[in-house]
Formats: sequence, structure tokens, C-alpha cells
Amino acid sequence: MKGLQVITTIAGVALAGLGVAMALTNPTQEEYEEFALQQLTVYIKDNVCEKAPENFENFLKRQCMLLVETGSPQVKRLIAETTERQNFIFFSIYRTDLSVSSFLPSYHFESVGAFDNVYIYQAEKQ
Repeated sequence: MKGLQVITTIAGVALAGLGVAMALTNPTQEEYEEFALQQLTVYIKDNVCEKAPENFENFLKRQCMLLVETGSPQVKRLIAETTERQNFIFFSIYRTDLSVSSFLPSYHFESVGAFDNVYIYQAEKQ
């Protein structure tokens, strides 16, 4: 009987420790925005800039890369304005709906943040 109490106590302390660790490492809104900006920047560079026609001796590719780099503050602001955060203390869920104009496709992202990391679990082109 005493062994069961010891095991229960140890499990309770471990569970409480895990909860405290999760609460302390729950990513902030700012950390999510930085993560989303990095992910979007890599995506645009790899999937948009790299596929630019090479008829102009890489001029379009270089301009695209430059535009991505110089536009980062505006993109980060757009991410901040279109993201909804649900904070559950131990983790957070982020929902972002990116839409620049009616001529371009919009995107919906859902991510979970925990243990100082953000994981995208849904990404849809709308």
C-alpha cells in the first residue's frame, strides 16, 4: 500500500512539473509571428522566386528575393493582424487567414504552440 502511495506521489509531482514546464514554454504571439514570417519567407523564396522565368538572366529571381526581404515588416504586420490566438495556458492554438488581394489566393493556417515550438497542423489554399 505504501509503495502505491509513493508511485502516486511521484506521478503527481511529475505531472505537475510537466504542466509548469508547458506553461512556461508556451510560445507568445510575437514568437508565433516570427515563426510564421520565417516559414512564409522560405516558402515564397523556394516556390515563387525560384520558379520565376529565367528569360531575364535571373533579374526577376533577384528582384523577388529582394522584395521578400524588404517586405518582411509589412508581412509580419499582416500576419499579426490576421492571426487569432487561443491561449490554453499549457499550449496555444493559432489561426491565420492570409489574404493580400482578391486577385491572389488566400491561405488558412492552423498551428499549435507548445514547448517553445510551433507546429503547423493545417494549411489550406482557399
